[in-house]
Amino acid sequence: MTTPLFPDLQPPLPGQDEPAPEEQDDSAPLADRMRPRSLSEVLGQEHLLGPGCALGEMLRSDQLTSMILWGPPGTGKTTIARLIAKGAKARFVELSAVLSGIKDVKRVAEEARRLHRSGGRRTVLFVDEIHRFNKAQQDAFLPHVESGRIVLVGATTENPSFEVISPLLSRSRVFVLKSLEEGDLERILCRAVEDCERGLGDWGMAAEEGVLQRLASFADGDARQALNSLELAAQLSRAADPDRPVISMDRLKQALQRRSIRYDKNGEEHYNLISALHKSMRNSDADAALYWLGRMLEAGEDPRYILRRMVRFASEDVGLADPAALGYAADAFQAYEITGLPEGKLHLAQLAVYLARAPKSNAVYKAYKRVASDVETTGAQPVPLHLRNAPTRLMKDLGYSEGYRYAHDEEGKVADMPCLPEGLRDRRYWEED
Repeated sequence: MTTPLFPDLQPPLPGQDEPAPEEQDDSAPLADRMRPRSLSEVLGQEHLLGPGCALGEMLRSDQLTSMILWGPPGTGKTTIARLIAKGAKARFVELSAVLSGIKDVKRVAEEARRLHRSGGRRTVLFVDEIHRFNKAQQDAFLPHVESGRIVLVGATTENPSFEVISPLLSRSRVFVLKSLEEGDLERILCRAVEDCERGLGDWGMAAEEGVLQRLASFADGDARQALNSLELAAQLSRAADPDRPVISMDRLKQALQRRSIRYDKNGEEHYNLISALHKSMRNSDADAALYWLGRMLEAGEDPRYILRRMVRFASEDVGLADPAALGYAADAFQAYEITGLPEGKLHLAQLAVYLARAPKSNAVYKAYKRVASDVETTGAQPVPLHLRNAPTRLMKDLGYSEGYRYAHDEEGKVADMPCLPEGLRDRRYWEED
C-alpha cells in the first residue's frame, strides 16, 4: 500500500493525529502566522483542490508539473506552492520577479541539478509576480522546466495569456484561483481570533457581533488584507483595554480607514471594467453603467480615458438614433476639463446615464466598417472625372469636372449623377436600422 503524496487530501481516518506544528516566528504578521499548514485548511479554492478537481487529482497521483497560479491577491497562491513542495518532500525555493533576475534563476537551477543528481530530490521554484519577468528572463526557465529538475510554480495577478510567454505557457498548467467569498473570509478570521498558538487566542480577544462580517466584506476577497486589518484592530483594542480586549465597530473603523479597491490601470481588470461599462450602456442599463463607472473612478482611473470611450460610444452605439448624443458627450468632456476632480465625476455620471437611456443605432458603425473593408481590399480607386475640380486649362482639357451637375439646381436637390468610383458604382454602405 502506497503512502498518499498529500494525506490531507484523503478522507481523514478515525483518531488520526494532526501533523506536528511547525516552527514559527511569533513576531511575524498575523497573516503569515495563520498561513494554512495543509491543503485541507485552504479555503475558497475547492474548484481546484476538491475531490475530482484538476489540481487536487494531480497532487494525489504525484504527477507534479510546472504550473501558473493566476488569481487576485490574498487567495492562497504562495500557500499552495509551499504546500505542494511540502507534500512532495521537495526543496522549496522562492523568488520574487521584482527583486530577482536571470542570475538567480541559473543559481537555483544549478543547485537543483546537484540535488537531483545526489538523491533524486526535486526542487519546487516559486516565482511570485512572474508577469514582471521580461521575455528573456522567462526564456531562462525553459531548459530547466523541460529537464524536470525544477517544478516551476509561477504566481500572477495578471492574465497569463498576455503576460507569460507562449513556450512557458505550453509547458505549464494554468490554474485560476477565485477571490474568497465572505463566508470563507469569516471562517479565516474566526480561526485567527480563536487560535491560541498562531492567532489572537492567547490575548483573550473577542469581537462584537457583526465585526468579523464587516471586516470580511471590506477585504474584497483578500485573506491577507482581512488578517492585516484584524491584527491592527486587535492591537488598538488591546491598547485600550489590555485585560478584556474587544474589537468594536469603532475600533474596526479606525483600523480600516478607507477601502483599497483592487484595480490595475494597465492590467486586465482595467479592460474588464471598461468593457462592462460599454456593454451596460449598450444594453440601456443605467444602474449597471453607473456602478462600473464608479468602480473605475473610485479606484483612480483617468476620467479622460473613460470620457474618450463614451464619446466613441455616442457614435458607435447611439449614432443617428439620437444625433444630440455626440454633442452631449463632447460637452461633458469640456465640462470635466473646466471643473476637474472631484466635481467632474458628476459630469461622467450624467453622461453615462444619458447614453444608457438614449435610443441605440449602430448603423453608422456598420457602414464605416464596410467602407474600411473596401478601402483595404480594392485599393485607391480613382475619383470620377466629373467630381474633380478643374482650376487649370489642362485639367479642363483632360475632362476634369465634365458632366458635373450642381445639386442645388436640381429638382429635389439631388442630381442623377454617380459619386462612387467606377469599380464600386453599385456598392451600398449605409443601411437604415
